[in-house]
Amino acid sequence: DWNKVPTNEVAPGVRIRSPYGLNLMISLLEMDEGAVVPIHHHPHEQGGIILKGQIELTIGDETRTVDEDNAYLIPPNIPHRAVALGGPAIALDIFTPIRKDYVDLGNRYIPFSDRDT
Repeated sequence: DWNKVPTNEVAPGVRIRSPYGLNLMISLLEMDEGAVVPIHHHPHEQGGIILKGQIELTIGDETRTVDEDNAYLIPPNIPHRAVALGGPAIALDIFTPIRKDYVDLGNRYIPFSDRDT
C-alpha cells in the first residue's frame, strides 16, 4: 500500500516513496508541474516508467521528452536531470543496488528485522 510508505521531498515539488529489499529499490516519484530534479549522478543503475504526465529527461548529453507509459534506462554514474512538463508527473523508478541515501531519509517500508522472513 503506497499510502503507508513514508514520503520525502528531495527537491522543491519533488516527492519520493522508496520501499526496498536487499538488492533492489523501487521509488514512486511525484513531481509538481515545472518541478526539477537537478543534474546528479550516482553509482546505481536506474530504470523507470512514466505513469502519469510528461517529463523532460536529460541523460548524459541527450535530452528527450518521455510520455506516459514510456520507459527509460540510466546507466551508473551518468549525469541526469528531470523536469515535469505541462502538469504534474508520476514515475516509477527502479534502482540496483539500493540507494542508501534514500534509506537514510527514513524510507523504511519493511522493518529490517522482517526482511529475512
